[in-house]
Amino acid sequence: MTADRCLLFVGAHPDDESFGPGGTLAKYAQQGVKVYYACGTRGEVGEASAEHLAGHASTGEMRSTELACAAEALGLAGVIYLGYRDSGMTGSPNNAAAGALAAAPLDEVTGRIVKVLRDIRPQVVLTFDPIGGYRHPDHIAIHNATVKAFQAAADAAQYPAAGPAYQPQKLYYAVFPKTLLRAAVRVLPLFGRDPRRFGTNHDVDLVSLTNVDFPVHARIHIPAEAARARAAASACHRSQLPGMPSDRGPMGIVMRVMGREEGFMRAQPPAPGGRLRETDFFEGLV
Repeated sequence: MTADRCLLFVGAHPDDESFGPGGTLAKYAQQGVKVYYACGTRGEVGEASAEHLAGHASTGEMRSTELACAAEALGLAGVIYLGYRDSGMTGSPNNAAAGALAAAPLDEVTGRIVKVLRDIRPQVVLTFDPIGGYRHPDHIAIHNATVKAFQAAADAAQYPAAGPAYQPQKLYYAVFPKTLLRAAVRVLPLFGRDPRRFGTNHDVDLVSLTNVDFPVHARIHIPAEAARARAAASACHRSQLPGMPSDRGPMGIVMRVMGREEGFMRAQPPAPGGRLRETDFFEGLV
């Protein structure tokens, strides 16, 4: 039955698959599930040093190369680009640039995701939570379009050019563990880091995220082999590693412990009574 299983993660940038649900993607791939990544952009706005850009014609090309490396490490069956441009963080002039994902019409983005769903026919779909994890406009755009596409894919009258109708069975949102987030807010100042200015570009306010919570309905255990694949995939995104937590020190210990499990909210079908405890996305599927 595993050979018939297919899982799709819909994200926004090269590295979302590794720094997000990378352990889960690797675990299922190692079990023989066909795992795909539909990536909204090529991360054109991401900053990179001259060292990382060497041999690449552009930032987008460099980050696509990094994603190809990560996809191999995770064992993905394929990466599908949706063809948009990176929008940068909220308030950036890139938000409104021609072709930017955040500025694209919702129906258009939805149609491109519908085509992916109908082409590869996954039983399970993963994407960002409603605030895009940390309020990145591209993440939010992908969330909104994926939610709409999940329903639209089964309606032959919608997006008829995208292929025969198909209905995925489950939709999950990747949920960042608040325990880890709160630990990060406490630990980072000990290393001279400001949790209100986190990330490569110091534009992520971790403190503001500790007050936003989503239920966790599925907890996926990450075995050692999948954890190693996740680490290898993360290392592929060399240009994005500055500003990310190191494996060394107290914060690295917290991340290793918390990284043994990845949490998800089940959006479709809704959790009965709002409560649900799953350990496998394919649980209950025929």
